[in-house]
Amino acid sequence: MQAHFCLQCGSPLQTAEIAGHTRQRCSMPDCTYVHWDNPIPVVAAIVEVNEVVILARNRGWPEKMFGLVTGFLEKGETPDAAVLREVREELGLNAETANFIGYYPFFEMNQLLLAFHVPASGEVTLGEELANIKRVPVERLKPWTIGTGPAVRDWLASRRG
Repeated sequence: MQAHFCLQCGSPLQTAEIAGHTRQRCSMPDCTYVHWDNPIPVVAAIVEVNEVVILARNRGWPEKMFGLVTGFLEKGETPDAAVLREVREELGLNAETANFIGYYPFFEMNQLLLAFHVPASGEVTLGEELANIKRVPVERLKPWTIGTGPAVRDWLASRRG
């Protein structure tokens, strides 16, 4: 995300070369603020209920676009707790364990995805961020190329042994 003003003093930011990278820094000579634009950690859940993976469509997404349940970590929250919270908030499902699959850079969104397999139970109740879900039998699940797709690919490969 492009920043325009210093978070310390409110002055405009300017482009500068810092440690070999182009960054936005405060235009005031006495201010040391630099907008580092580091990736944002995001948790992603492969939610499995009775050999079926639940894919979700967020409000505002195209009609046929579905993906994993994802969300941001909250202050003081571990990735494991965050992914369980997201599954509960977005799908209303009970889950007690989150099995780490791996981390995946999502450069297009400046995010670092932390992917988990989350076995869950209960009846799906859509949270306010979701428009719809799709239930896909594990044997019919196919990974996609960007975002959370590589996590699906790796999880499917680990199931095959």
